[in-house]
Amino acid sequence: MHEFNLITTVTGGFLAALVFGYLAHRIGLSSIVGFLLAGIAVGPRTPGFVADRHMAEQFAEIGVILLMFGVGLQFHFKELLEVRRAAIPGALGQSAVATMLSALVALGLGWSWPAAIVFGFAVSVASTVVLLRVLVDNNELHTQAGHIAVGWLVVEDILTVFLLVILPVLFGSQGSAETGLASAVAFALVKIALLVAVTFLVGGKLIPRILEHVAATHSRELFTLAVLVLALGIAVASASFFGVSMALGAFLAGMVVKQSDFSFRAASEALPMRDAFAVLFFVSVGMLFDPAHLVQHPGLVLATLGIIMLGKPLAALVIVLALRYPPRVALAVAVALAQIGEFSFILASVGRDLKVLGESGASTIVAAAIISISLNPLLYRMIPGFERRAKTTRFWRYLEERARPGRDGVEAADEAHGAGRAVVVGYGPTGKTLARLLAENGIAPFVVEMNLQTVRELQKAGTAALYGDVTLRDTLEAAGVASAVALVLTSAGMQGEEDVIKLARELNPEVRILARATYLRDVPGLYRAGADAVFSGEGEVALNMTEHMMRALGATDEQIERERDRVRGELAVAGRPIGPVLTHT
Repeated sequence: MHEFNLITTVTGGFLAALVFGYLAHRIGLSSIVGFLLAGIAVGPRTPGFVADRHMAEQFAEIGVILLMFGVGLQFHFKELLEVRRAAIPGALGQSAVATMLSALVALGLGWSWPAAIVFGFAVSVASTVVLLRVLVDNNELHTQAGHIAVGWLVVEDILTVFLLVILPVLFGSQGSAETGLASAVAFALVKIALLVAVTFLVGGKLIPRILEHVAATHSRELFTLAVLVLALGIAVASASFFGVSMALGAFLAGMVVKQSDFSFRAASEALPMRDAFAVLFFVSVGMLFDPAHLVQHPGLVLATLGIIMLGKPLAALVIVLALRYPPRVALAVAVALAQIGEFSFILASVGRDLKVLGESGASTIVAAAIISISLNPLLYRMIPGFERRAKTTRFWRYLEERARPGRDGVEAADEAHGAGRAVVVGYGPTGKTLARLLAENGIAPFVVEMNLQTVRELQKAGTAALYGDVTLRDTLEAAGVASAVALVLTSAGMQGEEDVIKLARELNPEVRILARATYLRDVPGLYRAGADAVFSGEGEVALNMTEHMMRALGATDEQIERERDRVRGELAVAGRPIGPVLTHT
């Protein structure tokens, strides 16, 4: 069966992840908890099926590369600058506190300094995946607290990338006494600077051209493949030629693609592959966990959990309040950051590879992650109740009074952007005319188009436009369907039109959806999917021909109008009118 190790490992890992992930989701926990439990279930320390750990770790490496590539794709300097007053000092201060506390715990148990430092770094980093899910589930992503928390994690991501680069220099062969630590660090920084220069100067010109040529084929498979090749290729080349981590190379590749017109399409179309490999990454992390560790070292697990769920939030709370933000914002940011996740596992894996962090440290991090990720959404839901009780206290009122007035610019901008906007899919003759009429009537059009040249021309003209495939949920989210007043599908016979309507309904149940159908037989399906109005070209032709023939036969205007109403009634589907009558809906 050795030749089937690859298939059995992947199949067993995915099956366990599906089962445990589904169960975790059903009871209101993050899917990551289920993936980690799946790893424990298929690991060597539990009975039953045992996956090939070394093979799973190879897939986990791909998961790390694609995770870091995704971080680069989503990196926004603008968002960070808008909340820099809290995010930069907050992330650095909280990370320092968490690292110091964790290192002290590790040193107290007799660990070495290198092990204590790596352990502290791993405990200090919160999970971006968990944070975003908590904010979205509680409708807090586009609030002041949400923007600060996201900016906070952007700083932590930058810090993590730096740590991934510097740890091999500090604790690997590169930092040996023969060359000297200072010279090793200097040499590593020179290589990093050279890699960044080559990636942005050469890759910044070459990568967009490659993606543009591939996108011109209109093949989704080729575009997905091109993005994966770029992410993996740059990551491997970074390690091979510059001696830095593949994670850094992947991060830089994501940042380069982010600067191009293809950033969103790359994120929405190609990175579902990232999710699949990321699942195997979490499964491989779970395989490292020894359930007996909880019994053998309960003090270490409890101390680590205390730092994550008490020490880190308290540090964040004090920092945000010291910067004179409202107490509600400070509390929300603090609780949202009270967990650890994917980057903690990445740092722990690096520590293990460097022979610095032992199995005890890795198991502790996995156990603390499972518990903190499970409890974090529950704690966040308790904030409104706590706030209601705290508002009656004198101290809370004092904190509210001393808070600086005003909000972050990004929040106000989001609200302004969402006012009176209609998402127009397609910019052919119909879409072009519709966008102009909407703008003339005080409704801002947001165009989604798969023709890159058209998108560039619209953006130059000052019209909001997005290059992307509207059949993907991420595209609809980026276009702002959740806050739009209308979604108009201007292309008749568009592939996946019913799926687009269903996705839009999930994102915004109140949005008015107008669609086009090539044939009358397509109309019922579009209505069932959730469209408010459907325009059928077939019906329009029938109406126009009827009117033309009646005029040729000498019919009066009254007769023509009566016959037009009758034809419309015959063309109606399920009691819903087709054609011009729909303009009154």
